[in-house]
Amino acid sequence: MKTFLKLIPLTALVPGFAFAIGEFTEAQAMFSGFTTIINTVLVPLVFALAFLMFLWGMFKTFILGGSDEAKQSEGKQLMMYAIIGFVVMVALWGIVNLLLGEFGISAGETVTLPQSPQ
Repeated sequence: MKTFLKLIPLTALVPGFAFAIGEFTEAQAMFSGFTTIINTVLVPLVFALAFLMFLWGMFKTFILGGSDEAKQSEGKQLMMYAIIGFVVMVALWGIVNLLLGEFGISAGETVTLPQSPQ
């Protein structure tokens, strides 16, 4: 009973916070800009770095590794890490697209945040 009485003042404040927030136009713009930066800059950069890591592993294995088993194993390990990175990135990309499709959000669409009643 005491914990219930402690929660009553907190529940009374929730509608006040909703009315104080008002419209989310600034939050929508920030969220849209943030997702644009991630989709256009960060994701391609990570894919490019993983590809360069794979190429460096191939170079270490076949050219620098020649007859040295240690360098060949380092190169193979680097290539394996790059392949695992590709698989993880593509899987996460698929999961995100699946969730976006499930919630009905298209790739270029601006997400509309809920607004408080006027």
